[in-house]
Amino acid sequence: MSLERIFAIGGDSGWYYADWLWNFRGFLDKLFGGVGLKRGRKNKTLIDVGISLDFWRVIYADRKEKRLLLYAEMRLPGEAWLELKIENNIITQTATLSPLGVAGRLYWYSVLPFHYFIFNGMINKIAK
Repeated sequence: MSLERIFAIGGDSGWYYADWLWNFRGFLDKLFGGVGLKRGRKNKTLIDVGISLDFWRVIYADRKEKRLLLYAEMRLPGEAWLELKIENNIITQTATLSPLGVAGRLYWYSVLPFHYFIFNGMINKIAK
């Protein structure tokens, strides 16, 4: 079940936890000229390299490896990735930011408390 939730993420399925915060982040992104969340996802079941999931782009998707890697296309002071994978029946979620200068570091530390809240809730919902 967890694998199916990982590969159904985004679009109408949402992000499984605190969707209002994801929507707020999408609003801010759109406000500053980014893509926002309105792209959704074109197919609820198919996920493949290159497609967009809200403000993410699928970089790697392999059901056999149980791994999904997303690249953030939102406005950020740096580059960000979100990886979800299952190994030995353990789900791992990794959010990575390669900050651009001081602004990138300030951004990362300012959203860290929200990320802790959101990503903990998200991984717990995926695992159920």
